[in-house]
Amino acid sequence: MSNILFNPAAPKKSANLSINADLLQQAKQLNINLSQALEQHLAEIVRQEKRRLWLVENQGALKEYNRRIEKRGTFSDGLRRF
Repeated sequence: MSNILFNPAAPKKSANLSINADLLQQAKQLNINLSQALEQHLAEIVRQEKRRLWLVENQGALKEYNRRIEKRGTFSDGLRRF
Protein backbone atom coordinates (compact mmCIF):
# COMPACT_ATOMS: atom_id res chain seq x y z
CA MET A 1 0.00 0.00 0.00
CA SER A 2 1.28 3.40 -0.91
CA ASN A 3 1.68 6.09 1.75
CA ILE A 4 0.53 8.75 -0.71
CA LEU A 5 -3.24 8.95 -0.41
CA PHE A 6 -3.93 11.80 -2.82
CA ASN A 7 -2.13 14.50 -4.74
CA PRO A 8 -2.10 17.59 -2.50
CA ALA A 9 -1.07 19.71 -5.51
CA ALA A 10 -4.17 18.72 -7.49
CA PRO A 11 -6.41 21.66 -8.35
CA LYS A 12 -9.37 22.47 -6.11
CA LYS A 13 -12.82 21.60 -7.39
CA SER A 14 -16.12 23.11 -6.26
CA ALA A 15 -18.63 20.78 -4.66
CA ASN A 16 -22.23 21.33 -3.66
CA LEU A 17 -22.78 19.98 -0.14
CA SER A 18 -25.62 19.96 2.35
CA ILE A 19 -24.60 20.56 5.96
CA ASN A 20 -26.59 20.78 9.18
CA ALA A 21 -27.36 24.50 9.57
CA ASP A 22 -26.54 24.60 13.29
CA LEU A 23 -23.23 22.81 12.77
CA LEU A 24 -22.34 25.17 9.92
CA GLN A 25 -23.14 28.22 12.04
CA GLN A 26 -20.99 26.97 14.92
CA ALA A 27 -18.10 26.20 12.57
CA LYS A 28 -18.27 29.71 11.12
CA GLN A 29 -18.35 31.26 14.61
CA LEU A 30 -15.22 29.27 15.47
CA ASN A 31 -13.51 30.38 12.23
CA ILE A 32 -13.08 26.77 11.08
CA ASN A 33 -11.89 26.53 7.48
CA LEU A 34 -14.57 24.21 6.09
CA SER A 35 -12.64 23.20 2.98
CA GLN A 36 -9.54 22.33 4.96
CA ALA A 37 -11.51 20.47 7.65
CA LEU A 38 -13.42 18.48 5.04
CA GLU A 39 -10.23 17.57 3.16
CA GLN A 40 -8.51 16.40 6.34
CA HIS A 41 -11.42 14.30 7.54
CA LEU A 42 -12.26 12.97 4.09
CA ALA A 43 -8.64 11.92 3.58
CA GLU A 44 -8.81 9.93 6.84
CA ILE A 45 -12.08 8.27 5.83
CA VAL A 46 -10.64 7.39 2.40
CA ARG A 47 -7.49 5.99 4.05
CA GLN A 48 -9.55 3.81 6.39
CA GLU A 49 -11.76 2.53 3.59
CA LYS A 50 -8.79 1.74 1.34
CA ARG A 51 -7.18 -0.15 4.24
CA ARG A 52 -10.39 -2.11 4.82
CA LEU A 53 -10.68 -2.98 1.13
CA TRP A 54 -7.00 -4.02 0.99
CA LEU A 55 -7.50 -6.33 3.97
CA VAL A 56 -10.60 -7.88 2.37
CA GLU A 57 -8.78 -8.30 -0.94
CA ASN A 58 -5.73 -9.89 0.68
CA GLN A 59 -7.45 -11.90 3.40
CA GLY A 60 -6.74 -15.24 1.71
CA ALA A 61 -3.04 -14.49 1.27
CA LEU A 62 -2.73 -13.26 4.86
CA LYS A 63 -4.40 -16.39 6.22
CA GLU A 64 -2.16 -18.61 4.09
CA TYR A 65 0.97 -16.71 5.18
CA ASN A 66 0.02 -16.99 8.86
CA ARG A 67 -0.77 -20.71 8.45
CA ARG A 68 2.62 -21.28 6.81
CA ILE A 69 4.46 -19.36 9.55
CA GLU A 70 2.64 -21.34 12.26
CA LYS A 71 3.57 -24.60 10.55
CA ARG A 72 7.17 -23.86 9.48
CA GLY A 73 8.19 -20.74 11.38
CA THR A 74 10.12 -17.92 9.73
CA PHE A 75 13.35 -18.38 7.78
CA SER A 76 15.28 -16.54 10.49
CA ASP A 77 14.05 -18.59 13.48
CA GLY A 78 17.40 -20.38 13.74
CA LEU A 79 19.40 -17.19 13.32
CA ARG A 80 17.89 -15.02 16.06
CA ARG A 81 19.80 -14.62 19.28
CA PHE A 82 16.96 -13.14 21.36
